[in-house]
Amino acid sequence: MKKLASEFLGTLWLVLGGCGSAVLAANFKSEPFIGIGLLGVSLAFGLTVLTIAYSLGRISGAHLNPAVTIGLWAGGRVQTSTVLPYIIAQIFGATAGAGLLFAIAIGNGQDIGNFAANGFGEHSPGGYNMISAFAIEFILTMFFIIIIFGATEKDRQREGFAGIAIGLALTLIHLISIPVTNTSVNPARSISQAVFVQGWALEQLWLFLLAPILGGATGGIIYKCLLRKTDFSDDDLRE
Repeated sequence: MKKLASEFLGTLWLVLGGCGSAVLAANFKSEPFIGIGLLGVSLAFGLTVLTIAYSLGRISGAHLNPAVTIGLWAGGRVQTSTVLPYIIAQIFGATAGAGLLFAIAIGNGQDIGNFAANGFGEHSPGGYNMISAFAIEFILTMFFIIIIFGATEKDRQREGFAGIAIGLALTLIHLISIPVTNTSVNPARSISQAVFVQGWALEQLWLFLLAPILGGATGGIIYKCLLRKTDFSDDDLRE
């Protein structure tokens, strides 16, 4: 239960911090303009992972993402019995975070807009089509898993820096892909926003479930088969 609570709270924090920065702060205007923009939102997502990695990572490994859990399972890092409970906790945590964000966002009486939901075509910030959206979500999730494996492999000289590498990797991923899809690489994050946006967000949700999951599994298999240095047990996880 401690592990599931950790995943629930960690994923809640990721959505509240990352999507919250996009919904509440990205385009905020005053005199002078103080909106945080794409760079700020990217950094916010990275900071959520960084802070949870060092606060709750010791409990559950701080996956915060079904694609990460599946990728680590595919790479032999976590047990099969871990996968479904973690994913359920992550989805509920993300949805709770989105619910809190929704309650805050409607407080000024304005429409929530796209609520940082993921989309392609006319719902892509840059107008990118479905193929581009699928490709970038697959590729970036694959590399994210490879980075997680490499950063958390047993090595006394770098073990304590794993959270920094993973947080910065997620920041870079958002810098690359916000213009394409608003960046998912995380099915729980995509589900949580789509639940409140409804309509087009739910219709396009399939891509942001399938591409990250396939990318995560591919990354795990690549690391296991080609790159892994040592064997792992579930207790070795430190991301």
